[in-house]
Amino acid sequence: MKFDILKNRYYLYITEFFSGMALMAVELGASRLLAPYFSSSQIVWTIIIGTIMIAMALGNVAGGRWADKDPDPKRLFFRILIAAVWIAFIPVLGKYIILAITGLMVVTVSTGLLIWSSFIACMVIFVYPLFLLGTVTPSLVKYTISDIEESGSVAGRLGACNTIGSIIGTFLPTFVTIPSVGTSITFLIFSGILLAIGLLYFVSAGKKLIFSAVCLVLFVIACIFGHTSNFAFWESSLTYEGESVYNYLQVRDTERATYLSTNVIFGVQSMRVKSGDLTGMYYDYALAAPVMAMGDEDTVPSSEEGPEILILGMGTGTYAVQCKKYFEGCDITGVEIDEKITDLAREYFALPDDIKVYTYDGRAFLNADDKKYDVIMVDAYQDITIPFQMSSAEFFTLVRDHLKDNGIMVMNMNMHGNGETDITTYLSDTVSSVFRNVSTVNVAGSTNRELFASQNVDLSDALYNGSLSISDPSLKRQLDTVSENMIPYENTGLIFTDDKAPVELLGMEVIDTLINGEIGYYKEIFEKDGLSGLIESF
Repeated sequence: MKFDILKNRYYLYITEFFSGMALMAVELGASRLLAPYFSSSQIVWTIIIGTIMIAMALGNVAGGRWADKDPDPKRLFFRILIAAVWIAFIPVLGKYIILAITGLMVVTVSTGLLIWSSFIACMVIFVYPLFLLGTVTPSLVKYTISDIEESGSVAGRLGACNTIGSIIGTFLPTFVTIPSVGTSITFLIFSGILLAIGLLYFVSAGKKLIFSAVCLVLFVIACIFGHTSNFAFWESSLTYEGESVYNYLQVRDTERATYLSTNVIFGVQSMRVKSGDLTGMYYDYALAAPVMAMGDEDTVPSSEEGPEILILGMGTGTYAVQCKKYFEGCDITGVEIDEKITDLAREYFALPDDIKVYTYDGRAFLNADDKKYDVIMVDAYQDITIPFQMSSAEFFTLVRDHLKDNGIMVMNMNMHGNGETDITTYLSDTVSSVFRNVSTVNVAGSTNRELFASQNVDLSDALYNGSLSISDPSLKRQLDTVSENMIPYENTGLIFTDDKAPVELLGMEVIDTLINGEIGYYKEIFEKDGLSGLIESF
């Protein structure tokens, strides 16, 4: 009687189907769980896929050996229940494990911090349950094949069930569960499916009922404590926390300003100063671009028309709102790939309805658009999650071709280093290979650097001439700061192309440099006095 349910091959095919689906769902969930801490870069995706492949390979080998050694199916479904409970507790404990591993890596590793931290986190959190799921296919082959003459067709059907389940498990989290209910509940949904499969077997077989009940209780506990995607668990006053198809999103409101963070626990991607004053961030420096575009009296747009401005990487519209305030009559078009960010901009950041925002990739928009602009703002770079297709010479050629004769491109680079071959050098060289005139200015008190480029405009002269007509005292002071610190850029020949643009590896090098500079003191204590000395230093 204990094998009765296994006589129905559809149950075995269903087990294979949902195991494949759960595995891919966990992989997609892994990327979202890690993104706020390590970014969603290609490096992190490579590590996730690599570690999961390691787990699956080991699981396939072990599952085959175990099935040959002891064909009792209760061992397989025991492993499925363990995997289900483990996956259910990932939303509960995963973020704490990630922070603990990162803290340890920060004081022990000098290079490749992101690689080592994300790799070890993946190994600790995801390898074991996916190893257990990797044992499913070889075990089911053992239980399903009763006649050697049909072994090929049975193995093929099992493989098809696994593949179809994997396909659905790829699309369902990305387009349905993660955007609608979040990463945490996504883990719980697919954990629950695995749990149901295992419980069905043991209940029908009348075995391990106490163990099954314990697993069910643990799953309920995980649902109670892990049903929210509260990645920044120390933040108790977030105005909004949620997820979109592309990003983990936080909105934080203070007396002075409202802030948006995407895919990072710390840091700000957009903000709105409630008083309407300048932000003190790179947006203020970028206001020099419309002034440069209007600097020549022979080419300045009329006050009725104002400058035409395109913003690639609109975010919540900080720069757009500033331009509306300081440049009367300007016409602004924004491009933002994440529609949810645009919705948040309208709801929390007072983005005016008359500012057009297209939900599109920046480069794809340029390929489809035939309009020319006075200013194009490129603000699509975030930590090492830099879209390579918006970093190449081919991309900047598109930007140049969409500028008017005296148009200005302004670009925010958020991780300037001090090396001769860091990522900002590559980006600046690439721009300089396309535009005749390029200048840069570092943003005070941050790692941002603004780059201004034009094909026909002398940037410093245009800024000076344009600022003469500026009456607002705060903007005038800001323009003076830009003018005093702006440096003409000299090309060193390091160019990104569509074929070769290692933006993430170069960005990681800058992150290592910045982190080592910030925590060098604590690393010295750790090397000298160990963990106890480090704890005492706090």
